[in-house]
Amino acid sequence: MITLKKIVYYLLGVLEVLFAFQFIFKLLGANPGSTFVSLIYTISGAFLAPFSSIFRAAVNKGIETESVLEPTTIIAMIVYALIAYGVVKLIEIYETPKETPKETPEDKEIR
Repeated sequence: MITLKKIVYYLLGVLEVLFAFQFIFKLLGANPGSTFVSLIYTISGAFLAPFSSIFRAAVNKGIETESVLEPTTIIAMIVYALIAYGVVKLIEIYETPKETPKETPEDKEIR
């Protein structure tokens, strides 16, 4: 049976892979005109928007490509991982069965 925790970790994994692709593509100067690269930038851009103005990107212009180091992508990866961890811990708290106190022989005598 699929649990909520697995779903949260799966969604986190998808986001982290998208962020990693974007980070590597920008670092290596991938062509943003490429369909696959453009798709990755578009999807991950929506999730990176809240972190866009934290740091400036370091740009290194080469002969043919432009390499960009985006620390905001790394920050977003960490923040989303912490959020997912917190959500999973809340799910664990909610799913943990509450222990009922067991009756002892003394409790039975009192009745």
